[in-house]
Amino acid sequence: MKSMQLTDQLTIFTRYPEPGLTKTRLISALGEEGAAALQKKLTEKTIQKIEQLVKTSTIEPVICFEGGDLISMQNWLGLDRLYQEQGHGDLGGKLIKAFGDAFSAGAHRVVTIGCDCPGLSKQHIGRAFDALYLKDLVLGPATDGGYYLIGIKYPLNALFKNIPWGTDKVFKKTVSLAQQLGLSIEILEELHDVDRPEDLKHINHNSDS
Repeated sequence: MKSMQLTDQLTIFTRYPEPGLTKTRLISALGEEGAAALQKKLTEKTIQKIEQLVKTSTIEPVICFEGGDLISMQNWLGLDRLYQEQGHGDLGGKLIKAFGDAFSAGAHRVVTIGCDCPGLSKQHIGRAFDALYLKDLVLGPATDGGYYLIGIKYPLNALFKNIPWGTDKVFKKTVSLAQQLGLSIEILEELHDVDRPEDLKHINHNSDS
């Protein structure tokens, strides 16, 4: 198991692909097994892209998981990785914990992504870390009104409070809060998340880079 001596941390939010408990909004289109299989595939594709990035950078990936347990995650994605549980509460609380854990471990720049965005490339992630040299906040907006990526270089818990998670107002509300805090912001390319049946068409129309 790797040690937690970090300068740049990439936190990957995912869920153990247990049928019936993952990608629930896609069960109507794919069934429980199909939705879980998609979750598994999207996560593994994301990890593959990150492994390509890690080879040429100082970025340390940490898998922040929900569902299953540490042994299940290790059996799925490998022993030689860093894992942390997401914890309880809404997404905002989980993000506060994840960023807090990263900064407490010594990270200087922290970028967090999900595994729901098949168009996310290693180039997007690299640009996010680069942006944090000059900006306080970097965001990757999703077409559904949320974001697929967020990066900061010091704790900004206010960005994760009073957010209407799961709605199309998440990105706009986050930007509004950042502006109120006087933060400098870098906004990346807008990409598609895959959360609902109508999003499935985006799976085969993206780059695997």
